[in-house]
Amino acid sequence: MPKLEAASGEVQAIDAALKVWRQGDLAPAERWFIHAGDPDEALTDATAEIEEPGLHAVTSEVDGLVIVSQTCDVVRGCLARPYVEVSPLVRIEDSDLLAIQRGRRPAYASLPAVVEHNLVVDLDRVMTVEKAVVAKWVRLPGYTADAEARTFAGALARKRARFAFPDDFTLLSKKLQSRLVEKHDKHTDEGRGLRALREIRVQASPSWHAEAVDLWMWFVRNEEQADFEGKSWADLLKAWLKLTPTAGRFKNIEGAVVSLDDLKASEYVGSHPLDLDYLS
Repeated sequence: MPKLEAASGEVQAIDAALKVWRQGDLAPAERWFIHAGDPDEALTDATAEIEEPGLHAVTSEVDGLVIVSQTCDVVRGCLARPYVEVSPLVRIEDSDLLAIQRGRRPAYASLPAVVEHNLVVDLDRVMTVEKAVVAKWVRLPGYTADAEARTFAGALARKRARFAFPDDFTLLSKKLQSRLVEKHDKHTDEGRGLRALREIRVQASPSWHAEAVDLWMWFVRNEEQADFEGKSWADLLKAWLKLTPTAGRFKNIEGAVVSLDDLKASEYVGSHPLDLDYLS
């Protein structure tokens, strides 16, 4: 960190201020996000702060900033770890909120502290900030429970680790994806059924790149809903599977509605989650 080696008192003050910060904490008063770009071609309102040949530092107004660095890196001394990463808060529509909360939109993550205001974290944008700057910010905890911290950390991991499905599977599953988007928020049996699912996972055998592939689709329901409003899940499952008919390399496609307890560990780690942003 520039010039701080000689200013031990300043270093100690910065380290003390950062000790209370955690991954997922908010700085709601910080309304400016800086990135490289061209303000004349920006997709959002932006202004150029610094301009050099081939480079623009562009500032955009946002609804606050969120710490996305791991907590262990945030609280380490600023001489060893002088920077933290932040992402902006953005406002979204009601119709998108539930899908984001359930992890089906990996480009975003929700935090309990601001979800009632329809604010979510835009994980597509990341900015590096010196800890000396963060130490002056007003902190708002993003969550209060350990489970909420794990959920947010899982959203960050999923953003970077999600699977890139083969193009022919993307085409094959297009009707299913469209159905999920269309029916998810409807006040129908199918809409309520979709909202009762925690995730949808797909497993390929023998592999995704084999000449002939069998697919198994796991529709993972919430634990408490063994029966869907007193009905069997069979009709909904049948309709969903019809939207992914066999074609090309995909010779056999089957599925089941299950709980996490029903899945073997090998089935879970050998499959990949679908989401509304998954098409490559």
